[in-house]
Amino acid sequence: MTTTPLTRAALRRDLAGLGVERGDIVMVHAAMSRLGRLLNGPDAFIAALLDAVGPTGTILAYTDWDGAYDDLLDGEGRVAPAWRDHVPPFDPATSRAVRDNGVLAEFVRTTPGARRSGNPGASVAAIGAQADWLTADHPLDFGYGEGSPLARLVEAGGKVLMAGAPLDTMTLLHHAEHLARVPGKRLRRYEAPILARGTVEWRMIEEFDTSDPIVPGLAEDFFGAIVREFLACGHGRQGMVGRAPSVLVDAAAICAFAVAWIERHATGLGAGPGA
Repeated sequence: MTTTPLTRAALRRDLAGLGVERGDIVMVHAAMSRLGRLLNGPDAFIAALLDAVGPTGTILAYTDWDGAYDDLLDGEGRVAPAWRDHVPPFDPATSRAVRDNGVLAEFVRTTPGARRSGNPGASVAAIGAQADWLTADHPLDFGYGEGSPLARLVEAGGKVLMAGAPLDTMTLLHHAEHLARVPGKRLRRYEAPILARGTVEWRMIEEFDTSDPIVPGLAEDFFGAIVREFLACGHGRQGMVGRAPSVLVDAAAICAFAVAWIERHATGLGAGPGA
């Protein structure tokens, strides 16, 4: 890898060449280590994205949250009373983005002017003209479904950028999992402490389980298969952002493609009640 640093202006040119336009709403996933050496690090990439979408555009990133208390949950998804006072609550304004998904989400979350949605596990952070609308009133139950930031991204004609990120990490496809009509979708119920108006409320949250394929029998990396097939059909755009091979796709188009793919491949694999 060359040691010459990449500038905000150079990244903005790459993004424009890939198809990011003024006024766009872009959900971004990035492997910062693959982009190359950036002058001012992830902040340069965020600034380049904001330059590319302009004052009427918006960028967003999936944050989740760094609660790290899953091993305290019992078989019913509850936390024992002895632990409840020790688990820090989810606060959209201050809770860290999950570390497993790389550094970019936390940089987006902490950029001045960013907004963050209120569902702990499905939360996103957004910056720009539509940030308030994208993040407002995020349902606590089924947070990847109707009324979620992902649903609004599709509704608004947004795009998804994978800047060096593995294709199987495209979070939007969890929305497709929610929408797909297939039997036997796995459910998850768990308690989460949520800070609201200065008080902590323990809330039981229900959602389709996104930690594994939505029904047994699908490959672990089936999101990647969906994106590769979508690109192979001539959809989306591919190019370089910095030093990273990158992909830009229309959110509504790939979501519809993914719903059809899941319904075609998963029907008959699951067991139990339908979605």
